[in-house]
Amino acid sequence: MDLREVEPARDRRVRRTRAAVLRAVIDLVTERGTAAITVSEIAEAADVSRRAVYQHFGDLDSLLLEAGLDLARRELLPRLTDFSQAVDPRAETLAMARHFADHRVFYRALLTGSCAFALDRGLISLLLPVNRQAVEHLHRGRLPEQAAEDLAAFVTGGAGSFVTSWVVAGAPDPETFTDRLMSVISLLLEPR
Repeated sequence: MDLREVEPARDRRVRRTRAAVLRAVIDLVTERGTAAITVSEIAEAADVSRRAVYQHFGDLDSLLLEAGLDLARRELLPRLTDFSQAVDPRAETLAMARHFADHRVFYRALLTGSCAFALDRGLISLLLPVNRQAVEHLHRGRLPEQAAEDLAAFVTGGAGSFVTSWVVAGAPDPETFTDRLMSVISLLLEPR
């Protein structure tokens, strides 16, 4: 038997197992409003063995973290555009706010649980390249490279803290939140 024929099938099974486990985590955490779930409950909901869960993710905190990051990668990042084209910053920010509002129960549970710090850092890492592009686009290459990097890191970390506080507190609506965040960001990013 040719190994090239076997490898893709195994890869598909691995991808299906991982996707089922991540979906089970999102569903269980959202349904219960807490990250206090067990690997056994996840395995049962995903219709896989506990061993498979541990083999793919290591431990519960790593699994919770990966579920949060996977959701952001799959649903949030595609909503954000490529800054090489004309961009409406408010629309981008509103898309981000709506994502977190749509999944508020899930993110709130994670951002108040044992993986909160790791998730915060992970989300910042995911969004930093987007914000770096935004800073470069806004300043049209006039900032020194290190200054653009630092400004993007500052905006990403600050906005991340703002988003975390909003998700945990549960108010206001995405549109009002977007207006508040855009107001703060415009003060920081306005070219002088």
